[in-house]
Amino acid sequence: MDEKIKNKKIIARIENLARQRKILLSLPPEEMLNAILNSTQSTALVHSFSEEDFYFLIHNIGIEDSHPLLYLASDKQWNYIIDLEVWEKDRIGLASMTRWFDLLFKVDPNRFIKWSLDQKTDFMEFYLSQNIEVKIRETDQDPSELGDAFITLDDMFYVRFLDEPTDVESDENESYETNKKHRDAFLLQYLKTLADNDHIAYQKILLESAGVIPAESEEEAYRLRNVRLAEKGFLPYEEAIGIYQPMKIRDFKIQENKFITQDPDQKLFFPVPIYHTGLIEEENHFTVALKNIKSDVVLEQIQTEFAGLCNQIISADQKTIRERDELKSMVKKACGYLNIGLEKLTEGDDEHNIGHFATLIQNYPLSSIFRLGFGLAIELKWQAERWLKKSWFSSKGLLLGFWGEEWMGVLGGLLIKKPLFYDNYKTGELYREFISIDDIKKTENILNEIISFDELFSLISIEPDPVTKDYLTYKSFILTLWARHTLGLSERLIPLTLDEFQSFFDDLWAGKEQPRKTSPSIKESFLDWVSNRTGLVHYEISQRLGQSFENLFKEIESEYGKVSLNDLDPRYIHLFLITIKKGGNKNE
Repeated sequence: MDEKIKNKKIIARIENLARQRKILLSLPPEEMLNAILNSTQSTALVHSFSEEDFYFLIHNIGIEDSHPLLYLASDKQWNYIIDLEVWEKDRIGLASMTRWFDLLFKVDPNRFIKWSLDQKTDFMEFYLSQNIEVKIRETDQDPSELGDAFITLDDMFYVRFLDEPTDVESDENESYETNKKHRDAFLLQYLKTLADNDHIAYQKILLESAGVIPAESEEEAYRLRNVRLAEKGFLPYEEAIGIYQPMKIRDFKIQENKFITQDPDQKLFFPVPIYHTGLIEEENHFTVALKNIKSDVVLEQIQTEFAGLCNQIISADQKTIRERDELKSMVKKACGYLNIGLEKLTEGDDEHNIGHFATLIQNYPLSSIFRLGFGLAIELKWQAERWLKKSWFSSKGLLLGFWGEEWMGVLGGLLIKKPLFYDNYKTGELYREFISIDDIKKTENILNEIISFDELFSLISIEPDPVTKDYLTYKSFILTLWARHTLGLSERLIPLTLDEFQSFFDDLWAGKEQPRKTSPSIKESFLDWVSNRTGLVHYEISQRLGQSFENLFKEIESEYGKVSLNDLDPRYIHLFLITIKKGGNKNE
């Protein structure tokens, strides 16, 4: 009975700390720090943060202001910071190592000594091997024989601080000297404190550092670091990149369900990362599903899995994420493709069932749902690349600008390494991640239009003039050819004179009321010309590009419907190629 009461008290404390963490993470940085330090359980509260949340917490507050938090932090939290901060891909950054070791040493010198000896012995020996030279004086040897650069604390072990390695040396001598003085000051203070605390340990670590084989030591440290970080989702790049391997629905449906316990007695009592889910802003199927999960036991498991997914994306993108806004972009990316995946899985349902979304994220790995969503975007990329290799557009050596600003933007987003949605600053960004099936469909429709126009141009069999290639667009290409045909001119892609365009311009309109509309007969004439040039019947043309042509004529009406014949200026006519007489230049 006493044991049960004791366990209930422990559980109540853990749950109370979890509630405090949620409140703290919603506060501004300066209030957050004060609230933690003023807590009656400040140490327990800091230890209750997951390593990921604590890392972002100190960066959000500011490293220099976070010394009190680092003093209270657990060894696991220290280890996590070092694992993320001192590595540059698969190499140790000695400058970063000096910075963080010095910071932690200043926070609590005695604890740092114990931590470095108990948990980071090999790491510390590697660091010393790269920064000091150790010599042992023989009993009958004069210290002056060792040189003036060597110092000693016990007249037996003599140490010389090495010049900084070339990989951390600055081009500016002043900066280099400052870094070296900073490193030397830390090393001297560290060795003095170590010798005062445990002279045997001091001699042992100096002796062993002299025998370190750097490549082997660094490789082993990297292996152990990867093992630790893999538990958080930070897989090595070669494994993490698998998150971008597309998954088909058929493969998704045959995978085994993931295990999630709903038993309150099996609640996770280790710190659960909540920083990632706390940054979710968009309202989509994934966020709605999260809100629909009533069980805290299940929700905590999903939160942990989501944090792991975000961390895997960070590893795959080879990004260093420290700031809140940087992490927010990763969270947004994860949420977007999870939303697309959930939309795809429920496609065809009469109504989007919120309960169905919640069931899906509880039954299937979030990574699989993400891969399903990302697969739709990567399929568009592959479609664009397959088309580009055999396209008429590429064979003529035309620039992407040929497709106009919007379509060029869409193609540009698809042809980069990881596809992006062309948003054109509608939400403040030129490009952003895909976040919905609607984004996928919009991009797919535009890509299909581009491919259809490209196929049409290949049937027209007209060679673009090299002089016009730099400013030619698909609109001016087809409209200029049609205008020349209507005027009875040669069917070559040659800019019209202003007189020729004025003659053509008058016949475009159905009446004289402004804004004028293009006449049905002129549209029919255009369709007949396309049919004759390509060999396609009207029905095929309308099926492939009917709406595109309708949009093209609406643009003609919008651009020129209010312009009188005498006000036409070639400099402002972009839908047709027109010769500008002055200076002999051509404009589209």
